[in-house]
Amino acid sequence: MSSVQVTPYGSWRSPITSELIVSETIKLGQIVLDGSEVYWSESRPAEGGRNVIVRWSHDGKMEDLTAKPFDARTRVHEYGGGAFVVSGGTIYFSNFSDQRLYEQKSNLEPRSLSSPGARRYGNFTVDKSRNRLICVREDHGSGASEPVNTIVAFNLSKNQEEQVLVTGNDFYSSPRISPDGSFLAWLTWNHPNLPWDGTELWLGTFRSDGAIGETLKVAGDLNESIFQPEWSSDGVLYFVSDRDEWWNFYRYRDDQLEIVYKRDCDFGRPQWLLDMSTYGFESRNRIICTYTSKGIWHLAKLNCASGDLEDIETPFTEIWNLRVSSKHAVFCAGSPTQSASVIRFDLESRKFHPLRSSSDIKVDKDYISIPQPIEFPTENEKTSHAFFYPPQNCNYQAPSDELPPMLVKIHGGPTSATSASLAWDIQYWTSRGFAVLDVNYGGSSGYGRSYRQRLEGQWGIVDVDDCVNGARFLVEQGWVDRERLAIRGSSAGGYTTLCALTFRHIFKAGASYYGISDLEALAKETHKFEARYLDRLVGPYPASLDIYRQRSPIHHTHLLSCPLILFQGLEDEVVPPNQAEMMLEALKSKGLPVAYIPFEGEQHGFRRAETIQRALDSELYFYSRVFNFELPDPVVPIEIHNL
Repeated sequence: MSSVQVTPYGSWRSPITSELIVSETIKLGQIVLDGSEVYWSESRPAEGGRNVIVRWSHDGKMEDLTAKPFDARTRVHEYGGGAFVVSGGTIYFSNFSDQRLYEQKSNLEPRSLSSPGARRYGNFTVDKSRNRLICVREDHGSGASEPVNTIVAFNLSKNQEEQVLVTGNDFYSSPRISPDGSFLAWLTWNHPNLPWDGTELWLGTFRSDGAIGETLKVAGDLNESIFQPEWSSDGVLYFVSDRDEWWNFYRYRDDQLEIVYKRDCDFGRPQWLLDMSTYGFESRNRIICTYTSKGIWHLAKLNCASGDLEDIETPFTEIWNLRVSSKHAVFCAGSPTQSASVIRFDLESRKFHPLRSSSDIKVDKDYISIPQPIEFPTENEKTSHAFFYPPQNCNYQAPSDELPPMLVKIHGGPTSATSASLAWDIQYWTSRGFAVLDVNYGGSSGYGRSYRQRLEGQWGIVDVDDCVNGARFLVEQGWVDRERLAIRGSSAGGYTTLCALTFRHIFKAGASYYGISDLEALAKETHKFEARYLDRLVGPYPASLDIYRQRSPIHHTHLLSCPLILFQGLEDEVVPPNQAEMMLEALKSKGLPVAYIPFEGEQHGFRRAETIQRALDSELYFYSRVFNFELPDPVVPIEIHNL
């Protein structure tokens, strides 16, 4: 065994390279059960981010089903989700390039069910009794001031025939047909709400012609977020609601609302994607579910008759996309030492069977940094949450008088959350001698509705305060170098990054991935789903224009005093490229070190292998220059203006 080398932080040679990450890693998505067979989607950076539907058969055979050039991905709400469904071996999916709906039987070529045009489809469910497909439709060609969202039905016997079932509101999701085929349940909401703010659960009766007749609002309002309505086999409608602070279980039975289970934890998630799932029915009165407490996800069995919850011990810290049958639960899961995988859980033997890993990276555990959950004091005598990753590489240690540089990592959303499961893009840094603080600032999900609401009217303040106070906390503990603190984030996390660098002076460098620099431009130019998001986060526009400008880094570049690198997809419709470009020009004219890396063909969130690899290595090169440490291996240099 080789001796440990004493080498400055940042200069450690790591086996976790950007090339390894993109060549050996995929992103796991939606899971669908069809009888004994399991289907899932996986996004492959090596294929330009193409989403492939994969089938696992009960005999253990795994095969790709959607061949090139098909890409099973919908752009409803821009973020998509619920891009396919399977019934009796037939797949129905949305294809990314043309957003048309396709049917694929057995090994035949897919055939289009929808007409060419500007319509998008997602969140599918099969109406077997009427031989049709019900889904959410988003029409970008209606001539209205913004896309029109509806719930529609496709007649599978008559190609390209669509029947509008539900219309009139701004957004719809989660259409669910009752077991006897008599009723349709769905979620809906209107501007300025997003689904984690306030949604309504509706119930409609099918008429003989397949249209929706009488309707009833079951639950929900402007300040109650309802998640994942599902029918039990005996026709009882269950759902998750945060009407009493936490996303807990309720049901609608015999014309009455009932609480099924109440606990100070979240059984739901913010619905950034369509068709998200945290529970399913093992039987009429038994639910297999997941919940999160203090940033860690758990698996459990809920007895709906007695109201008892039994925890199921797992090795995982994050669980998502749960689907359940009478014999198995299938879900995506990961842990601090295990990459995200599709897991099949046998409900009788209680054994876990991995079906597909998101990563084939083989790295000794001595290179892996294990996250430490921390709580730290922040403004207004409140507490915030994060995961701290210390530097870790079994081949190196730093000089005794040196503290590590630290990256404060900001998740997107901002109503999202980070987790403690293995993330190779974090290990890329820690194995090179960086510490990482992954922050669940006020506004993040998983800590109850009140914690999420900390950000209302305070975006650009509360999130920034929490990131700053988290960094200060670790400096005061003597764990990191106060002179080498950097902050990085994507999308909303990019906005927090830019705000922290502009309005605070604790960080010495930053990296913004498709981050927002101009809130006013975002309010004017972003897509429908988030068009009124800022009403709650900042204030109504244009009435609160002064606040928008006060909190937009682009208007306060004179306050910037440290280096910045910007990454941007040139086809991004959520945060248009001009925001990064405006920031670039401002920093160039101010004389601050700044780099700008644009990517052709990328949208909001990078999907291509070459993009992900180039971004990681460019960010590392940038820090090596501004923090003055030597890289052990050559990296393609980038242009850094004013350096």
